[in-house]
Amino acid sequence: MTELDLGWKIAEVAADPVAVPAETHAMVINRLIDNAAVSAASVSRRLVAVARAQARAHRNTPGAAIFGIDGTFSPEWAALANGAAVDDLEFHDGYLAGYHAHPGATIPALVAVAQHTGLRGTDLVRGIATAYEVQISLARGMSAHHSTFHHNAHLGVSVAAGLGTLLRLPVPTIHAAIGHAAHLTALPCRSPGKPHAGWNLHTPAHTGKLAIEAVDRAMRGDSATLAADGAQDGYDAAFWQADHVRLPGMGEPKRAIVDSYPRQHSASHLGQAAIDLALRMRERISHVRDIERVVLHTSHHAHLVIGTGSGDARKFAPDASRNVLSHSVMYLFAVALQDGLWHHERSYAPERAHRPDTIELWQKISTAAVPSIDSAETPFGVRAEVTLGSGEVIVDELAVADAHPAGARPFERKDYVAKFAELADGVIDRREQQRFLDVVTCLRDLKRGSLGMLNPLVDSRILDAAPTTYGIFR
Repeated sequence: MTELDLGWKIAEVAADPVAVPAETHAMVINRLIDNAAVSAASVSRRLVAVARAQARAHRNTPGAAIFGIDGTFSPEWAALANGAAVDDLEFHDGYLAGYHAHPGATIPALVAVAQHTGLRGTDLVRGIATAYEVQISLARGMSAHHSTFHHNAHLGVSVAAGLGTLLRLPVPTIHAAIGHAAHLTALPCRSPGKPHAGWNLHTPAHTGKLAIEAVDRAMRGDSATLAADGAQDGYDAAFWQADHVRLPGMGEPKRAIVDSYPRQHSASHLGQAAIDLALRMRERISHVRDIERVVLHTSHHAHLVIGTGSGDARKFAPDASRNVLSHSVMYLFAVALQDGLWHHERSYAPERAHRPDTIELWQKISTAAVPSIDSAETPFGVRAEVTLGSGEVIVDELAVADAHPAGARPFERKDYVAKFAELADGVIDRREQQRFLDVVTCLRDLKRGSLGMLNPLVDSRILDAAPTTYGIFR
């Protein structure tokens, strides 16, 4: 094995039986609550219903749970359905350094396999800790500017590593699984600033499904590698150079999950700080209609992806899809400034986007890339310069979103519980909400075969009202 074989180094980290720190364990619970919250909010959305219908056609015993419903199903299909529910509203966690990541997208696959194989709560915690460690280490060590591959290539590797930990697989088997997962899930990068459309939004869910299949294949003896010389098979060698990635050493606790951050607002992770800044600046602007122009100074990455640097005219279009609007910092700032709040549904409603005064303000907003903001520590920072008709200029800035660990109001357990209660209201019965919270907060004590209790059941009337879909699977 060569020194630069990144897959082998990741496999060693995954196989390390190091104990899980208390702060990592606590954050795993927070992330499980957060994923359940956003899944409750998205349960009736069309593409989530499509994935759920596909998964329900694949019953399996012992199997895994599909969010909100009774029964057990093939774990890879349950991972797809649950991953789609987590991804759909862009409301789960994020991490941004050299590359961006949404490590919460690893959780559905890990939970599904843990349920199917009858593992314990402590096993699940260890697997999630590894998946986050790998995902965040890759985001820190690799740059989006030096790769032709989408960050979901990281996700497939991270899920495979997490499953290796979960199932206590030996290093060679995990190494093969990582190689399979990487080759199956490495997709070309999209152009900067072009958000996903339709089912492409659920690439992470499909990646989790493929990673489960990759691990199964490796366990049956099929080999694969993930190394810099894999470039001959189409890989970008620089992307997989191990010396760019700092992984924990043997015996070093896995703590990366505590550096990930929740999304308080249903929008691009790059836009979280901009929404919070707009909400704060609203107190200093007596009449929003007096605004002459707004310049949002952001990182180069944000300028290209969600700002005017993208050159995407749809980011100013009232008829644009929700996914496009969520990647328009101009829209996010305008609506938050006018409304003084952000809502995962109402803020994107067609009638909201078509308000004449919103369109007028929206058109006055632009972005500019500022090198001083473009740092690995705060790549999501924003400084707003608001010029009024009187000539007065109001300036304010925010390095990170309020809910970020380094923010003004970092999310604590009570905030995750409050988010769950808000998004589950009218979807999950209150007694069922409490049952789920009681179970998940005692995750360490869950015995073998009891992880199915982590699935909160949804009101059957909500599921019945979801779009009905038909296809090959019945």
